Amino acid sequence: MAIPPRPWPTGVTEQLEPLVARVLAPNASPFTYTGTQSYLVGTTDLAVIDPGPDDPAHIAALMGAIAGRPVAAIMCTHTHRDHSPAAAPLASATGAPVVGCAPLRFTGGATGIEAPFDQDYAPDRVLADGEAMTGTGWTLRALATPGHISNHLCFALEETGAVFTGDHVMGWSTSVIAPPDGDMGDYIASLQKLYARAQDRIYYPAHGPAVQNPHQLVRGTIGHRRAREAQVRRLLGEEPRPLEALIPVMYAGVDQRLWPAAQMSVLAHLIDMERRGLVARSGDTWCPA
Repeated sequence: MAIPPRPWPTGVTEQLEPLVARVLAPNASPFTYTGTQSYLVGTTDLAVIDPGPDDPAHIAALMGAIAGRPVAAIMCTHTHRDHSPAAAPLASATGAPVVGCAPLRFTGGATGIEAPFDQDYAPDRVLADGEAMTGTGWTLRALATPGHISNHLCFALEETGAVFTGDHVMGWSTSVIAPPDGDMGDYIASLQKLYARAQDRIYYPAHGPAVQNPHQLVRGTIGHRRAREAQVRRLLGEEPRPLEALIPVMYAGVDQRLWPAAQMSVLAHLIDMERRGLVARSGDTWCPA
């Protein structure tokens, strides 16, 4: 999906439905689309989902959207730096607790594609799978969805059938799975978990447009990943290859600026396939097991 032309509605409060509003952060990139979308849930008291980067203009925009209303919780789907760092200053400004995913201390730092992990994230409450945060007229239930990152959660708004999917499912691109913390097997299992939820009406991702046909998109994403795995097996069946030699063949029609991200996801496929006994490696070269 092409990035829409500017201007983008950065810093503007957009009311998407009676219980959901959105504020776009000014951090557009080839990996964040037009930027990180923070969501406000509720009318009288609020939850702020994925407060975004620690950017003063974005935090000011969020405070404008909050408009003096009490904030029951600041909720983070995961701890990449485009999602959680604004939680601390926003909590300081509003007095709200930080609730949601567990902290993740990853000494590897940046993968070269993903933003560095937020090492300062310190939640007041970690939600386990199935636990909920509630406010006036709203219930947000945590859905553990590891894969993109091991601490990833989605939040289901039970009153309306909306799900806030963070980076697990996006309307503009598939998620990057970057080892060693990203795990392709977990990612596909988490997709299957969402696909089994017949009650979900719409997805609100952290990047890109709302997903109006969530079950169709998830089914297609699972199929896409299975097709990529089959492609890897076919190419390695032709001849053993290093990871780097797979990317120009598999992603020949893709913008080369995205090849490093694609390489991370192909590596995640290879690690998952190795674990399942489908491929093996000798040094830097991969071959059928």
